[in-house]
Amino acid sequence: MTAGPGNPAVAASNHAVGHNALTGIMLKVMSVAVFVAMSTCIKAAGIVPAGQIVFFRSFFAIFPIIAFLAFKGKLATAFTTKRPLNHIARGLVGVCAMGLTFFALTRLPLPEAITLNYAQPLLVVVFSSIFLGEAIRVYRWSAVAVGLVGVLIISWPELTLLTSDEALDDQEVLGVAAALVAAAISAIAMLLVRNLVQSERTATIVLWFSVTASVMSLLSLPFGWQVLTPLQAGLLVTAGFCGGLGQILMTAAYRHAEASVVAPFEYTSMILGVVVGYLVFGDVASINTLIGGVIVVAAGLFIIWRERQLGLERTRTRKAALPEG
Repeated sequence: MTAGPGNPAVAASNHAVGHNALTGIMLKVMSVAVFVAMSTCIKAAGIVPAGQIVFFRSFFAIFPIIAFLAFKGKLATAFTTKRPLNHIARGLVGVCAMGLTFFALTRLPLPEAITLNYAQPLLVVVFSSIFLGEAIRVYRWSAVAVGLVGVLIISWPELTLLTSDEALDDQEVLGVAAALVAAAISAIAMLLVRNLVQSERTATIVLWFSVTASVMSLLSLPFGWQVLTPLQAGLLVTAGFCGGLGQILMTAAYRHAEASVVAPFEYTSMILGVVVGYLVFGDVASINTLIGGVIVVAAGLFIIWRERQLGLERTRTRKAALPEG
């Protein structure tokens, strides 16, 4: 029996792989749309203390996650871990990043807030080299440099305000600064997650983070939480549910297809951000945001492609090293 593409078994296998990849891509795009809806709800709620937003986003995300785990029959062991301190550390770093992200979101146009978050995967490469000692070749360093130029282009209108007397009063300047710091802290959180996934299940990581973030955000209660209108409360509760649902969809996407296939579709959030920002908030994406966004997306896609190539090289090397017979 031949092993070529004419073999029915091989054809069926290829069809299954293609179907799984398509399912993974659809789930990823759905997760991106849900996360953009979450950001839209948070922005629509107006100026609310960041710690208060983090609480709603984290606490109400727990409910859809628990419902999903109960449906899958995995709830009983979801919290079981031998590394509680690692989860708490990831939660602390993640809460800081989330709070700054939400602060930026309430002070920037939606397209700009979403696009600046694309600095995170670029910084993951930098921090992987600094903190984990990973060997980063010239191709990825070049992509990071190009991507950060894109971030600079997006931020430039606000950065030029730093030389004026109005800088401290300009909410968009503060928003850009918060978004960039959030991207850096979020990159560190990703390194912590990368360490956790070596021994922990996805459900355990997600649940521990949501619970830890909910508790930690309550520590900001004495520092100025405000009384919410029914509309604001409804929007923030919805944002929390969207956050949990988005997490479930994203996790499912990566189970159906390889990360290198699914990850590029993260950048559909830029298109959705521009459309939703215009339709809901009247935000018109600036030329700086569009040009810089395209550059950052291109750099991110190149890094993803390069990671895939290196993964294939490592697989071939391992196969070549296996003893025959």
